[in-house]
Amino acid sequence: MNRTRPIDGELLKIRDDILQFALDYGLDFYPVQFEVCDYETINILASQGGFPSRYPHWRFGMDYDQMSKGYAYGLQKIYEMVINTDPCYAYLLNANHLVDQKNVMAHVYGHADFFKHNAWFSNTNRKMMDVMANHQTKVRRYMARLGQDVVEEFIDRVLSLDNLLDVSVLFDEGGVRSRPNIEKDEVDQEDGRSKALQSFMRAREKTVAAKNIDSERSEQHSNKMVFDLLGAGPMKDVMLFLLEYAPIQEWQSDIIGILREEAYYFLPQRATKIMNEGWASYWHSTIMTQKALKASELIDFADHHAGVMAMSRQNINPYKVGIELYRDIEHRWNSGKFGKEYQECDDLVEKANWNKDTGMGRSKIFEVRKIHNDLTFIDTFFTQEFCERQQLFTYNYNPRTGRNEITSRDFQAIKSKLLTGLTNFGTPVIEIVDANFENRGELLLKHKHLGFDLDFNYAAETLKNIHAIWKRPVNIETISEGKSFIISFNGKEIRTGPQ
Repeated sequence: MNRTRPIDGELLKIRDDILQFALDYGLDFYPVQFEVCDYETINILASQGGFPSRYPHWRFGMDYDQMSKGYAYGLQKIYEMVINTDPCYAYLLNANHLVDQKNVMAHVYGHADFFKHNAWFSNTNRKMMDVMANHQTKVRRYMARLGQDVVEEFIDRVLSLDNLLDVSVLFDEGGVRSRPNIEKDEVDQEDGRSKALQSFMRAREKTVAAKNIDSERSEQHSNKMVFDLLGAGPMKDVMLFLLEYAPIQEWQSDIIGILREEAYYFLPQRATKIMNEGWASYWHSTIMTQKALKASELIDFADHHAGVMAMSRQNINPYKVGIELYRDIEHRWNSGKFGKEYQECDDLVEKANWNKDTGMGRSKIFEVRKIHNDLTFIDTFFTQEFCERQQLFTYNYNPRTGRNEITSRDFQAIKSKLLTGLTNFGTPVIEIVDANFENRGELLLKHKHLGFDLDFNYAAETLKNIHAIWKRPVNIETISEGKSFIISFNGKEIRTGPQ
């Protein structure tokens, strides 16, 4: 796809001004390459996670169609897009007004600083643009050799597991790549395998032949390896488990490795959505209002900024919550409203007028953006005073009136609901606990119940997809209405029974 062009003319001058403002404020980032494109191209990029090259799959087309209709009907508009790479690639919509382009550039530099310095991105592969292109080439080769439907069906099954990951892997440098690094190895043009992978496969075949291991002993050996693996405790990385131990063909192993690597690339963005958008919004607001904004642009900026910050009736707005929390942290650390002395102050008037003029706010928010994710961000800095000032509340749907109604303004209830929604990114916590369940080679998973029951239909479909890869019955232990039971799929039907 070659539908973008580098910025030039007035946009280039604006870029230079915004860049200098960002550097003057202490932001630090990899070089940012801005390119301009039309709404159709930016929708294509958005549907593919921001990358111009992705493996072929129907869901990208579905997402593109949804975004295009949203733009055509005036329901949504993508102003910008930035990719976490080195250099960072940022795409500007050519229909934006100049004040919007200024705003977007300042916002992008905030994102770029966050990508470079936040701990959850510390082991990100910054050359992911090339990696995605390699993945596209490999998947297309498999489709040409095996048939598009065969490969796409397998991709569908694996994608249903791309949230069953282990966050700790993000801090294990190189831990995401369980396959040889095909980006650096020479790739065989005939079958798409790297020389390292071919060498590994030949060595494994020779070892098996030399030891004359028959199929039964080989299966026992494999089961022992799995048992040893799980002996250290439950395993959250379901994709890695299947990659290493499922009885699959080499191309299927490669597909799982590809999808797993991409899933872990996007995982830090899921873990820091509120912080990342809040940080970028804080800096576009600061740069625009204090440095870059002309008097003639004030109304347009205020109108568009207010639209981005508007709270939704269905979900929290990460832009709004993030920017306000950063501002609150900056104010508290500038005025000394933290620490033991402030917390133990019983005089409400003194506490309300507390101001030690410490001037530590700016350095504090830089520290926060470096070490936290959304869950710890909210848990640590979401205070009762902040909650009351933002007029937050919880609500539920009332079937009697047919409306969403406020159920509580209690701070603890609000914070608890926020933290619950952020725990494991709002998805169930699933672990593999036994690879030889009931001594029959069946797989047993366990749902860690955190207050929400599993959706039975989703669970059943996921079990079917795991079974298609594991080739043996798959079970999951869960809790519903206070009672423990097991959902199983044996290849023919879904069954439920007591634990």
